[in-house]
Amino acid sequence: METSDVIVIGAGFAGLTAARELSRSGYTTMLLEAKDRIAGRTHLAERLGRNLELGGTWVHWTQPYVWAEMGRYGIKALPGPEFTKALWTVGSQRHEGTAESLMELLDEPNRLLLADSRRYFPMPWSPLDNPDVADIDGLTLSEAIERLELPDDQRRLLRSFWTLNFNGRLDQAAYTQALRWCAVASGDWQLMFEACASFKIDGGTHRLAQAILADSTAELRLNQRVASIDQDDHRVLVTTEAGKQYAARQLILALPLSVLNYLEIQPALSPGKREAAVKGQAGRGAKLWVQVEGQQERFVAFGPESAALNFVQAEYIDHDTTTLVCFGPDAGAVDVQDVAGAQRHLNALVPGLTVLDVAGHDWVADEHARSTWPMHYTGYLTRYLAELQRPEGRIRLAGSDFANGWGGFIDGAIESGLDAARHAASALGSDATSPLQAPAAVG
Repeated sequence: METSDVIVIGAGFAGLTAARELSRSGYTTMLLEAKDRIAGRTHLAERLGRNLELGGTWVHWTQPYVWAEMGRYGIKALPGPEFTKALWTVGSQRHEGTAESLMELLDEPNRLLLADSRRYFPMPWSPLDNPDVADIDGLTLSEAIERLELPDDQRRLLRSFWTLNFNGRLDQAAYTQALRWCAVASGDWQLMFEACASFKIDGGTHRLAQAILADSTAELRLNQRVASIDQDDHRVLVTTEAGKQYAARQLILALPLSVLNYLEIQPALSPGKREAAVKGQAGRGAKLWVQVEGQQERFVAFGPESAALNFVQAEYIDHDTTTLVCFGPDAGAVDVQDVAGAQRHLNALVPGLTVLDVAGHDWVADEHARSTWPMHYTGYLTRYLAELQRPEGRIRLAGSDFANGWGGFIDGAIESGLDAARHAASALGSDATSPLQAPAAVG
């Protein structure tokens, strides 16, 4: 058995951040990761002849935690492409225009939909401060859009736009999540959308993850599939599927919400935490990279919200190919290895393209993720968030699922990792069973 002050399970951005903070404050820290790599639901991999982000990607200066980390390590942001053409399908009618004309069509509907973002979330990083939020947390985004009574073409386009943002269906998606996103972007929906899809990390997400790891003295152990977690008044004991055991005085469980119930934890997590994990998140869609023949114009395209791929954009234009990034609301409808399937999906959205190859990762089928980026169902905010942030004895949760601010982004994961580390350090410092002098507090 190996012992340490802290065990962090999960080497995504939340776990990496927590491990760095605690280890640099003098606490012996063991970082356990089930996979053979770090960085969680981000994954920079060589596909289609270049490095592609198969998972989370985007950063922005309105996201304070990730922007600070990039500054800390001297990593810059790279702007995404500027689009010259937009395509959108309403019913069976295809439309074509400029990217600016598409944004104009989306402008007034989004202003109406998100007008109350700062009223309900005046302090966006304290999402539970306003008790009035409880009055609308049961409202689906679908219902909120229908209440606007928009012209049919704008209504359908707005629904597809938010299906893209949620990477899932709108009939159970929380309206409050849309309002929170807008609120953390200062109540400006266009700034919100810019934060969602405009700037990448120079060198990719792996570069930032590796920089955080390199700045840590935590001991990383890959391929450590945890089977059980047992805690008592004195310690937490982690046992892997291979029978390896690790013990510590504090544990940070930095895993996606949807996988929590697949671990054997004793005493069991609270009923509220287990119920939230059963429901999971609304982000259950697909991200697919598609390489097509020829140099294509720099375009974006929206399809119907129910389409297998409801959004496509031309991301990389090379000498004789163009690489598209595509999203759809149902991972089960998109085989990330099926070239013929991708051709059928694109034919319905952007006819005339010839698919050469595809790449992607099915995050919903991935046993270590079981969801894409975390977007909440109705009731999650007021029923579960505070409970999920509450420690269970010596165990704390961390991850973008549990963030106060930019939940669903790398920024939210880093925020949550910092919070968990700070609280774990406080508990370690006051732990009377500690054989060590308490190191400096995590700040």
